[in-house]
Amino acid sequence: MGIAMMVPSWDGELCTVRFDRETGAWFVIAVHSTRLGPASGGTRAMVYPSVGDAVSDATRLAAAMTTKMAAAGLPMGGGKSVIALPAPRAALDGAHWRRILQVHAANVQEFDGTYTTGPDIGTDSADMDVLRETTPFAFGRSTATGGPGSGAPATALGVFTAVRAAVAEAGLGDGNGGVAGLRVLVQGLGAVGARVAELAAEACAELLVADVDPERCTAAAARGARIVSPTEVTRTRCDVVVPCATGGLLDARVARTLPCAVVAGAANNQLADADAALVLARRGIVYAPDFVANAGGAIHLVGREVLGWTEGQVTRRTLQIGRTLQWVFADARTHGITTEQAAHDLAARRLTHAA
Repeated sequence: MGIAMMVPSWDGELCTVRFDRETGAWFVIAVHSTRLGPASGGTRAMVYPSVGDAVSDATRLAAAMTTKMAAAGLPMGGGKSVIALPAPRAALDGAHWRRILQVHAANVQEFDGTYTTGPDIGTDSADMDVLRETTPFAFGRSTATGGPGSGAPATALGVFTAVRAAVAEAGLGDGNGGVAGLRVLVQGLGAVGARVAELAAEACAELLVADVDPERCTAAAARGARIVSPTEVTRTRCDVVVPCATGGLLDARVARTLPCAVVAGAANNQLADADAALVLARRGIVYAPDFVANAGGAIHLVGREVLGWTEGQVTRRTLQIGRTLQWVFADARTHGITTEQAAHDLAARRLTHAA
């Protein structure tokens, strides 16, 4: 199937696809926009049903990165890399994985700075170290090699800040964003979700957790969390749902019965269809748009690697996610639109101004 058939209506600038016969992996790099600056976005490595699904994921995520960078006020465009693996990462030996990373690095290098990548689902700082052996256009190297390390802690801080802003908007807790006594359900206990769960527990929330990995749940339960089945996340009554796994959790059908007051999380593209945001708004559920809430990782990498910020400056900028959401919530109320639309409008204004 040709690329045009896979992305017939994509409004991005460039999408490349490569197959490596030696590893059996497909490599997709999508550059959605360079209007604000060179495109940037992480490398996602996982098994896909088809190369078409990989292309679709890359282009969708690249567009989301454009909006994320604009909403966060960062001088970067949006892009994304997807590696469609021939088998789960855990099943690949070291040499096989290293070859995959080397091919990907060569692909990134072909863009000559128009696109820079970083860690995402399936990749980490150690993988960025390998990429840097071939190309300088890889953010998020390990601290041992002089890099700023993972953006996961900053992402988690931003998400928890978003939770607090949304809780205040919903009039829950103490009215100032405090989550003490609120039931907070964190879906997905990876590097970001696990830290969000810790922050919620430290703030005295009643913590519920869900993950497909039983060991992650057991570790959280040992610290006092109640385990929820992954299949019951959207049916479990709570105050706040924090999606930190893969996207597509909420469609209009699920949104009609979702038993919570707030949705704010790290997962990209949490809304599976356009009507979900409208349903949530009509039901009075406060939704913190994901590309605003999860911008902490981008702020960390761009701030440290491009803008030369200190860790303290990154932290202060990440905490401003709460202020950005206050603007979004106010615009939504003023104009009678969804918070998703208000956040997109904010990003669009910044993109237009840059143009």
